[in-house]
Amino acid sequence: MPLNPQVQTVLENMKKQGVPPLHTLSVESARTINLSSMAAQPEGVWKIENRAIPGPADFIPVRVYTPQSKAPLPVIVYYHGGGWVVGNLDAADVLCRQLANGANSIVVSVDYRLAPEHRFPAAIEDAYAAAVWVAENAALLGADPDRVAVGGDSAGGNLAAAVTLMARDQGLSFIKFQLLFNPATHYSFDTESYRDNAEGYGLTTDTMRWFWNQYLAEEQDGWNPYASALLAADFSSLPPALVITAEFDPLRDDGEAYAAKLKAAGIPVEAKRYDGMVHGFMLQTGGYDQGRQAVQHAVSALRKALHGQGQRRSK
Repeated sequence: MPLNPQVQTVLENMKKQGVPPLHTLSVESARTINLSSMAAQPEGVWKIENRAIPGPADFIPVRVYTPQSKAPLPVIVYYHGGGWVVGNLDAADVLCRQLANGANSIVVSVDYRLAPEHRFPAAIEDAYAAAVWVAENAALLGADPDRVAVGGDSAGGNLAAAVTLMARDQGLSFIKFQLLFNPATHYSFDTESYRDNAEGYGLTTDTMRWFWNQYLAEEQDGWNPYASALLAADFSSLPPALVITAEFDPLRDDGEAYAAKLKAAGIPVEAKRYDGMVHGFMLQTGGYDQGRQAVQHAVSALRKALHGQGQRRSK
């Protein structure tokens, strides 16, 4: 499929404005870039609370989105993207509001430790600790401990997938669903999508190399399944998944290969590629029609998994 016209316009404007690739910037400068500059206007949510929960090294900041509904509600633990280096609670704010309202679920957005100040496994340790805390403290949140999902975009999708592996390996089965947007699942750059979409589509292969180099304490960490979920020896007993990918994304094949691994292990999984789209398009719902469709797709899957409701048609 050709590049979506809405995306083409955005990329042309970025080129005219001379927007630099993140990997050419310092970490400090990269963190000033708005990852969701074309997000829709934030929806109102009945209650939003910033709090801190215990973590393995220090308290972990989280933002809790609670829709107005009868408790207990399902709860989604969400991890923002940004290559484990950039991004924060604000980057995922609009999307978390959409998921809370659309899926009628509490959303707990996690501000895990970032690299290079805190390299692997700091982020996954925080991500896992947050998910376990949510399950153990569900009553405090007005949530149902038997209806917990995890989700994330890009590096956050990487963390969400790793959290399900870690929970399974610890003998825990509280995670009922995983929502993975454009997930990074393998420390490798030799896929067709890395080659075909290396540059010119927003996220570049060089930027992904930079992200991984900042994240990993040493190269061999890249072969740890909690860093590269695709390398797990066993995919059984993992929660059902929705994996959403974009055609013109270096990470496209990461997500689709992971979905294939889940399917081969007998895990219910839906993999949906959005043709003509680029990395992070579901965050740009103010500019991309297919971004809105992807969020609605996710909402429908969450409602089905957490409320037992049939999926709604995307408009």
